[in-house]
Amino acid sequence: MKIVAGLGNPGAEYAATRHNVGYRVLDIVAARAGAAPWRTRFKGLAAKAALGGAEVWLLKPTTFMNASGESVAEAVRFYKVAPEDLLVVADDMGLEPGALRVRRGGSSGGHKGLQSVEEMLGTSEYPRLRVGIGPSPETDATGYVLGRFRPSELAAAAEAELRAADAVETWVLNGVERCMNDFN
Repeated sequence: MKIVAGLGNPGAEYAATRHNVGYRVLDIVAARAGAAPWRTRFKGLAAKAALGGAEVWLLKPTTFMNASGESVAEAVRFYKVAPEDLLVVADDMGLEPGALRVRRGGSSGGHKGLQSVEEMLGTSEYPRLRVGIGPSPETDATGYVLGRFRPSELAAAAEAELRAADAVETWVLNGVERCMNDFN
């Protein structure tokens, strides 16, 4: 069994923000896989899916971004999933809109959601898929990540979300190495 956690913030006011890329990617994966309906579990919304015969739990933490680790760690412990069988999907200001980066582990890079996951799991060695949202023109990035993509960025952002869903499927079916080779 594998878990894919898409990070974001709950509520309609955040649905279209840059920070909610992880939620939107999981929505695409769930729709493609014909996943069970989302239900409240593990301080989040969870849906069971089958991708190529592999059982996968999709998880959207509803603890808000900075406490995402509470939800992710609860699901990982409940299902006794090893860190390498967890994929976390998050936004990344260090990547241009449309860019993807897959890593088998490493630093949070200052991302509060990834930092929370690392703290709650006690390790930074879990796969992550970062989806580019572009650099913040502001010193305080909060307003930027909680804002929406500019009209000129919408096409690249939508395409990146579709490609990120492809990357999730590749990770589930073929592992992190293949995912890195195909999407980095």
